[in-house]
Amino acid sequence: MTDESRDEGSRRARWWQWFSGSADADAAEPGSAPATPAPGSRDPTAREVWLPAKRRMMSRITDFLIDHDLDILPATMSIAYECVTGGAPRLAQQILERTEKGLPISLGWLEEQRGESSNDKNSEAFAVLMGRLEDSLDEFSRTAKGARSATNAYSSALQRHVDDLEGVGRAGVVITELAALTRAMMERTMTIETELACSERRAEALQTSLDETRRLADMDHLTGLPNRRAFDHMLEREVREAQAANESLCVAFVDIDHFKRVNDTHGHPAGDRVLKFVGETLNRIADARCFVARHGGEEFAVIWRNHTVDMAWKKLDSARAEIAERRLVNRANDTPFGRITFSGGIADVFAYPDRSAALKAADEALYIAKQSGRNRILRAGETPDPQAQAA
Repeated sequence: MTDESRDEGSRRARWWQWFSGSADADAAEPGSAPATPAPGSRDPTAREVWLPAKRRMMSRITDFLIDHDLDILPATMSIAYECVTGGAPRLAQQILERTEKGLPISLGWLEEQRGESSNDKNSEAFAVLMGRLEDSLDEFSRTAKGARSATNAYSSALQRHVDDLEGVGRAGVVITELAALTRAMMERTMTIETELACSERRAEALQTSLDETRRLADMDHLTGLPNRRAFDHMLEREVREAQAANESLCVAFVDIDHFKRVNDTHGHPAGDRVLKFVGETLNRIADARCFVARHGGEEFAVIWRNHTVDMAWKKLDSARAEIAERRLVNRANDTPFGRITFSGGIADVFAYPDRSAALKAADEALYIAKQSGRNRILRAGETPDPQAQAA
């Protein structure tokens, strides 16, 4: 047997072992010689190749559903398939983090996360298209303005030549006709200039509409606060600028306590009013150095520039106390909401290797605040005080 034949046999054996889930293939040590097919072995059929692979895939999907105690439904099967095949890496990471915290993986939570991911992708695609349109408008405006300026200069030059020609028009018919032709050209040029000016105004109006659309795309329409997409962009910019200015930077996550109870008891319209109330209260602490956004659901996010963690904690805790002291009533039926509170976690962005690690630290502090009694703000790494205010 030639070396080429042996290499082909080795490749075929490895290929067959991978698809068939052979125990030998799973146990093989790196660098060990692969098994060769027995003399006279035939090529596997398509069914022999794909059937074991399909079984392995179904087994992984089944394990996912069982591990997370999910019902066998089209939605859960689809989500499980995306997670085990790597089609939804962000969702898989969120599931892992939630599992590590001991929180359940429910169908409602999965659909909410997948919906947010889809919205994020749509927002990003929309932002790319908006950026391209804005670039095209800028280029058109520059071109139109340049053409109008050139046309205006050309019209002025023609006017001077017409005046000169008409002054000697009596010298001959040819010169008179040339003057008339030049005047016609000048009138046409002035018409083009007017049309270009009109196009320029339309482009400016479209740019204004585009700016307004971009602003709306970055806004949460319920609370009027910036949304998660705007928060991500702002955090990226603030990290860059704070590093350049050698300033501190803090980030916090805030989550309304027992918000599901509000929706279940009073209905979603009432829950929306609670979200707006909390958003308005948080927005009062916002200024040129503080940025507040609705991060999703009943969660808000805050960025503080040139604030220490303690400074940020005082401001956020003041907002927490203000909300906790209020006694809200559902105006639809005069039923009290009960005490509305929120919990939060704060982290120093530059105390971590990158902003993702800082966000995770703030989120973990929020989780500990929830677990230790709610209605409190914790700094990342802080041990909860048992005597602190609890919900």
